Amino acid sequence: MELYQRRKKAAVRSATQTTLSAREAAWLFVCNPQKLRLPQVIRVDHLRVTDEELGLAYQLAQDFRVMVTRRQVTVLGRWLEEAKTSGIKELQSLATGIYRDFDAVRAALATKYSNGQTEGKVNKLKCIKRQMYGRANFDLLRQRMLLCA
Repeated sequence: MELYQRRKKAAVRSATQTTLSAREAAWLFVCNPQKLRLPQVIRVDHLRVTDEELGLAYQLAQDFRVMVTRRQVTVLGRWLEEAKTSGIKELQSLATGIYRDFDAVRAALATKYSNGQTEGKVNKLKCIKRQMYGRANFDLLRQRMLLCA
């Protein structure tokens, strides 16, 4: 039992003492908290407790993650208002962008359909087109696309 407690205390000390990069912190903020390991949970809690703005950003990021994964259309309006009034510039910018394309975002949350397959084909076509670098006409591009399919 003592060994477990010593290891736990050592994990707490090391987790709070090492600095996080912005990328690591952003990843921890949007990750499902149930899938985090103990040192990661300690780091997130330390960030949330030490800075009130980071605590609010964490809560809004988690609300957004839950809203998207569970497809909660009814929560979208409330979340956008909270993000706009949060005072966090990045979240305000995200909310502004979502407002700009509100109907599409609402439809994405409301329906189970995805245009991922179409986007994948368009991406493949653009990659082949870049590889050809304008050296061929449409017939050759069509032929290469059909051979890749």
